[in-house]
Amino acid sequence: QVHVVESGGGLAQPGESLRLSCVVSGSTISSCLMGWFRQAPGMEREKFVAIDRYRTASYGDSVKGRFSISTDNDKNTAYLQMNSLKPEDTAMYYCAADCPSTADLWGGYLPSDFEYTTWGQGTQVTVSS
Repeated sequence: QVHVVESGGGLAQPGESLRLSCVVSGSTISSCLMGWFRQAPGMEREKFVAIDRYRTASYGDSVKGRFSISTDNDKNTAYLQMNSLKPEDTAMYYCAADCPSTADLWGGYLPSDFEYTTWGQGTQVTVSS
């Protein structure tokens, strides 16, 4: 059974950076589709980044150029590097995985939540001065 656990959230000031981690257990991350979602209070869950098994990444317009997703096969971990943080980035951030996956993000496709089979508990990110 696949599990994912997020960490790295916290409080940051506008313009600062944070890095979130998502450790995968029960599968090899190299075979997984990995994604991050976020949900602010009173808002719908937002898909904004994903990376497929071929290590092609897709980004939503709200984070393009500021956020970057990567994976480390040795640590079986996905990372979300968040730079130039804005107050509107404040949300609960969730890591999601689908393992194994044949999804192909070539062309900029960003998978929806129903395309993931495993979810973490979330980590809070607050951006405020």
